[in-house]
Amino acid sequence: MPSPHSSPDGPPGQPVVLSRLPASIWALGFVSLLMDVSSEMVHSLLPLFMVGSLGVSVAVVGLIEGLAEATALITKVFSGVISDYVGKRKVLAVIGYGLGALTKPLFALATGPGLIFSARMLDRVGKGIRGAPRDALVADITPPEQRGAAFGLRQALDTVGAFVGPLMAVGLMLLWANDYRAVFAVAVIPAALAVLLLIFGVREPQRAPGAARVNPITRANLKRLSPACWWVVGIGAVFTLARFSEAFLVLRAEQTGVAVALVPLVMVAMNLVYAASAYPFGKLSDSMSHTSLLFWGVLVLIGADVVLALCTHWTGLLVGVALWGIHMGMTQGLLAAMVADVAPADLRGTAYGFFNLMSGLAMLLASVVAGGLWQRFGAPTTFGAGGLFCGLAMLGLLARRRLAVAR
Repeated sequence: MPSPHSSPDGPPGQPVVLSRLPASIWALGFVSLLMDVSSEMVHSLLPLFMVGSLGVSVAVVGLIEGLAEATALITKVFSGVISDYVGKRKVLAVIGYGLGALTKPLFALATGPGLIFSARMLDRVGKGIRGAPRDALVADITPPEQRGAAFGLRQALDTVGAFVGPLMAVGLMLLWANDYRAVFAVAVIPAALAVLLLIFGVREPQRAPGAARVNPITRANLKRLSPACWWVVGIGAVFTLARFSEAFLVLRAEQTGVAVALVPLVMVAMNLVYAASAYPFGKLSDSMSHTSLLFWGVLVLIGADVVLALCTHWTGLLVGVALWGIHMGMTQGLLAAMVADVAPADLRGTAYGFFNLMSGLAMLLASVVAGGLWQRFGAPTTFGAGGLFCGLAMLGLLARRRLAVAR
């Protein structure tokens, strides 16, 4: 009989005491927090800056957001493979965070969509370089029975930054009379602090002495990525189709009559819920069926899409945004832990890279489609399409559950 901490599609888990997680996990969490403060100070205002100040259409915003996020996720393939080959993940993370910090001043200098696009692309390349090695580093540092909690903690701290950043943006916009460029300039400071903390605060496990360097993407090594691993890759892509760029939450807020200076509070609310739920759901994933938790996460996202499609007042908007944040807390750390569980230890970076490649292509498609639907048919159609993709994800999860029962 399975133990109360086991799951049919996840590893055995034990109760995890938060304070016993490795110190480097805490450091990585605070690195993510600081960088997200910086990034969200920019991103919470950027759609409004592009549409209102630079005269960019919503369809172009969707295209830029989709290309930028897709670039980040696709870049993770190469950085993940390289980190497996050299056996060094921290140095790639430092390069990625450093590039993200260096791009922040470009947003303050932009006078047209060209420089905004270039800055977004470079910023997301930095995110791509650091993403897969960082996730693999979390898995390397953490014992298997604590992975859900470790990914949940890192995600929770990351998301604290994601609501502190917009909150700071609101305060500075009110203080400086909607001066977008001044807010973008201040965002450089937390980004630089993140890089310094990563360099001096995170210790990487040493590679085994005498370990040979092996090409992770040979046919023999790719065969070691099991069908279970490819299923996680596939379901992650479908989830991304259902959850397009959060820039559309910002634009939806403006439609409901929220003042421009207060629009970033929408992202504050979403990320506050996300941060509060990420660790509890991550810890829960160590002791229950991963498929079941993902299924419930899809149902919550469907609820968010319905509310956001129908809302006409800021109160309804907040309900939809809160449901969106709960969905993120339920699923994002869980998917990362699932990749670690099904991938060989020496191919974790590669597995995260392929996971993010497929998610990147899905993000590009989802954001372009969402922007086009918004421009042609309006916001309700965009969120309705997200609900349809949620249905596809639910079908995949049901098929997975039936296969598990049949075995």
